[in-house]
Amino acid sequence: MFKRAIWIILDSVGIGEMPDAEKFGDAGADTLGHVNDYRGKLNVPNLEKLGLFSIEGTAIYDGLITPIGAYGKAAELSNGKDTTTGHWEMVGIETKKAFPTYPDGFPEEVMKEFLEKTGLAGYLGNCVASGTTIINELGDRHVSTGYPIIYTSADSVFQIAAHEDVIPVPRLYEICEIAREMLRGEHEVARVIARPFIKEDGKYVRTSNRHDYSIKPTEENLLSYMNRAGYRVTGVGKIGDIFCGVGIGDSVHTKSNIDGMEKTLDFMDTQHDGLIFTNLVEFDSTWGHRRDVEGYASGLEAFDQELAKVLAKMKEDDLLIINADHGCDPTFKGTDHTREYIPVIMYHKKMNKAVDLGTLDTFADIGATLADNFGVKKLKIGKSLKNKLIP
Repeated sequence: MFKRAIWIILDSVGIGEMPDAEKFGDAGADTLGHVNDYRGKLNVPNLEKLGLFSIEGTAIYDGLITPIGAYGKAAELSNGKDTTTGHWEMVGIETKKAFPTYPDGFPEEVMKEFLEKTGLAGYLGNCVASGTTIINELGDRHVSTGYPIIYTSADSVFQIAAHEDVIPVPRLYEICEIAREMLRGEHEVARVIARPFIKEDGKYVRTSNRHDYSIKPTEENLLSYMNRAGYRVTGVGKIGDIFCGVGIGDSVHTKSNIDGMEKTLDFMDTQHDGLIFTNLVEFDSTWGHRRDVEGYASGLEAFDQELAKVLAKMKEDDLLIINADHGCDPTFKGTDHTREYIPVIMYHKKMNKAVDLGTLDTFADIGATLADNFGVKKLKIGKSLKNKLIP
């Protein structure tokens, strides 16, 4: 049994289209493959050593490498390609009905109720948009009117952007909480997201005070099971938001991927058992959605350098897990997530040979492995890989 698990989510780092990608408009998407092609080859020696380039059936496969970890890819069982759906499936929750999306903006009755319940005099936007683009298109009008900017994407999100000097962050959070409570039933989006911004050098830029308000998941999931059994479960980054705190003990927000890794390393110094669960969102929010291939490649290489610190700090009874939650191919059309397999890497210091995990049927195999390891209630979906890790 592993005493502690360090679970790191590379948000949006998919590894090639799933068989049903065409239904989602994502045929041809391959986040890692295309970023790797752009770079020539990514300089990620630690991920390479653990098995990233040894995953068969992917564009980045290199059969000449001899890895030391367990490696494979996982298919998404749930109906979706977003953060909430992916993370929930990892811990044993299958989303059979896709969360609602709004390609034409939110209906008039929704926006009318939003104004009534928040006491706001008006709003701007109410359309599908890139967050960094719309705040610069509507930022000046927002500042002059005081109206928040409302927008969505191909994902199930109700996003509210406001300048921190126009609508202070606490008030923006309050507005988001009202929207979250309001958007139920037919219009129950996966997340309401606060998107504060400021003006720097003549341009509006988002701040790190983002806050996600997700639907509260069922407590029948890995995190709750571990929490009930007395294990410490720590969320780093937006993990606490994704699960609305369900099953989470300690939770800290982060400003960047590097900040997320530094906080993970800090917890490795003070938390000696249970689960440290980290989400690195910049791959998705900063580079994927903005279709910044160079930034994506550099971000992966920077993560690999931080990974070396995690490997150096690991103990003999630690289990390291690295995977993604969906794709967001920065070379692909549009600005949205892509329906892809995710890479799955597992490693512990007692491994004496590499393990090919193959293609997993569901992200829940990862959570099932942890449930098996910590001896908590079995998940409703997913199969444990523990026996493959410890023959």
